[in-house]
This record gives sequence, C-alpha cells and structure tokens, in this order.
Amino acid sequence: MGTIAAGRGPGSFVGIRIGLATARGLATSTGLPVAGVCTLDTLGRAMVESAPAEAPSLAVLDARRGEVFAALYSGAGERLWEPFVTSPEALGERLAGLSSPPGAAGSGAVRFRDELASRGVEVPDDGDPVHRVAARYVCALATGAAGGEDGLAPIYLRVPDAERWRERDGERTSE
Repeated sequence: MGTIAAGRGPGSFVGIRIGLATARGLATSTGLPVAGVCTLDTLGRAMVESAPAEAPSLAVLDARRGEVFAALYSGAGERLWEPFVTSPEALGERLAGLSSPPGAAGSGAVRFRDELASRGVEVPDDGDPVHRVAARYVCALATGAAGGEDGLAPIYLRVPDAERWRERDGERTSE
C-alpha cells in the first residue's frame, strides 16, 4: 500500500471540499498517508512529458462563468506562474508578454481554443488524452508531495458562489 492522493483544486468549491474530506476520512480509517495535488500541476506534468523539452506548457481548466484556471510550466515542468483565475481575454494579454507562445491543454484550452490560438498558442486536438487529468500523474505528483494536513490545503482561486449570492442579495435588500 502507498499513499492516498487527493485533488486540491482549483475547481468547484463543493467538489474540492468533498474530495478532501473523503481523502482525510480514508487516511484516518486506513492509516495510510495522504497527499494533495494541484489539478493544474497534473495537466502540466502530462504536457511536459508529451512536448519538446524546451517548450513551455500552459494548463488551462474551464472555470465556468466565462473564466479559466491556469498555470504556466517550463519545459522542465517547473511552475512559472502560480495558479490563477481570469477571463480568456486577460489570459491572452498575459500570454502576449511571453517570448514564445506555449502549448496548452485542459478543458479550458479546448473550450477557448480560438482565443488561445489568436495568441499563437497551440492546442492539441480535442480528443488528445493530454486534456484529461490522468490518475497516473496525480499519483506521481502525490508520491513526491508533502503529506499531512498542510498538503491538503484546498486551492480556491475565487470566492464561493454562496458569498457572491449573499452579496448580490444584500445589494437587492438595500435598494
């Protein structure tokens, strides 16, 4: 037996919480160590293995609401940009500052292919496995990750919907 791996996000607030709570419960009941993994890092790892060594890679997840979660990786797999949430247009502007466009993969790269391609970013065909979060990369990254509670800190890049609704409803009440 090895380690229990859990996705830390970014993703949906509730989905991340359920996944991390399940991992904690399994770790407690089995006595196995648990490690959390950034979802973008798994896509980045897959792209590094499938791309030329010097090419940068952009992991892009569809964050819904017309936004993406993204992170940039060097050809060696080092994270160059920490995970962030932004609009596809703002991501394109940020990419304009790079010396050469990266390759991109993930659900956000597929959904916003046209916006990325306008900046010279290459996105593999929709059916390419590099767009999916693969268990083998989750496991590989978990093996090298620090375990324990600190390793399970969720990666939330925006406020939960409930807070947005509360603010919206508070504005309506004050009108």
